[in-house]
Amino acid sequence: MSEPIPVLLAGDGFVTGDLLAHDLAAVDDPAAWAMRELTLPWPQTPFGRVAEVDEASGTEEQLIEALRGVRVCLTQMAPLTSRILDACPDLALFAVSRGGPVNANLAAAAEHGVAVTFAPGRNAVATAEYAVGLMLAAMRGIAVSHAGVAMGRWDSDRFGYDVVGSELEGATVGLVGAGAVGSRVARILCGFGARVLVHDPYAAPGSLPGEVALVGLPELLSAAQVVSLHARVTPETTGMIGAKELAALPRGAVLVNCARGALVDHTALADALRDGHLAAAGLDVFDVEPLPADHPLRGLPNVVSTPHLAGASKQVAQRASRMVAVEAARWRRGEPPLHAAGAPS
Repeated sequence: MSEPIPVLLAGDGFVTGDLLAHDLAAVDDPAAWAMRELTLPWPQTPFGRVAEVDEASGTEEQLIEALRGVRVCLTQMAPLTSRILDACPDLALFAVSRGGPVNANLAAAAEHGVAVTFAPGRNAVATAEYAVGLMLAAMRGIAVSHAGVAMGRWDSDRFGYDVVGSELEGATVGLVGAGAVGSRVARILCGFGARVLVHDPYAAPGSLPGEVALVGLPELLSAAQVVSLHARVTPETTGMIGAKELAALPRGAVLVNCARGALVDHTALADALRDGHLAAAGLDVFDVEPLPADHPLRGLPNVVSTPHLAGASKQVAQRASRMVAVEAARWRRGEPPLHAAGAPS
């Protein structure tokens, strides 16, 4: 019988080491693995840049020590940098349990012959549901009304015609991006009875409900009472919603963003919210995170803000853990990865 393969389970407070150990044992022979655990400090400590990679938790020194002699690493947040790769020649698979492996230097991994996998779609359901929740909260003033009651007020004047919000049924909602999240939001909104417009140059028409219309961005902005962003950040999409685009929206429109803060010019957004051109915004992501005390959107009563939580649910953690465990089992059996990102050729 061959020796067990050393595997590092670099868990955190969300995709925990216990989850990773449970799922690896569930999808493969537990005796095939010599499991080691490392607990990273996220989310109690915010993630950040580590050397040349983004959105990582833990230090290079921690990983170099923990990966000594390890062949496989299962993680959500651990960094994989050139320095770590140089110091850990035994590493063969780095399985990242998130939709985009931004915490891994893919070019350096390929140079070192290390396969990197990721977990696309792991949080699509959670993020889609959250986006619709933010729409409702922003459109109907749910958060500000709750805050009033919590502070001892009974703001019945919010029943005034000029103050009350609008319904989703019958509203025109524009979705920018129709991938795993945006397409789910479209299906949910059709169930509400909304008219749904989608802008996505790469969307396959068959991936969307038949009643959804694919349109150009100018047409979407001019018609939508609600705009929800679901695009990836690329050089083309960075800052795609700026002062000009916000001005193109109908007066009283609502903007929702559960994708990435870099899609939006936040100064222009704050101006549009203050002058009343936009009625409200529901934001889970920002240009700077955590949100600074002097950020122009802080304190605006018509902004519903949450700290980048749209992709957080128990099912997301369970799904993410199972996906990387399956990749490890496939690697051990000599099978190709299901979701390779920069795997060596």
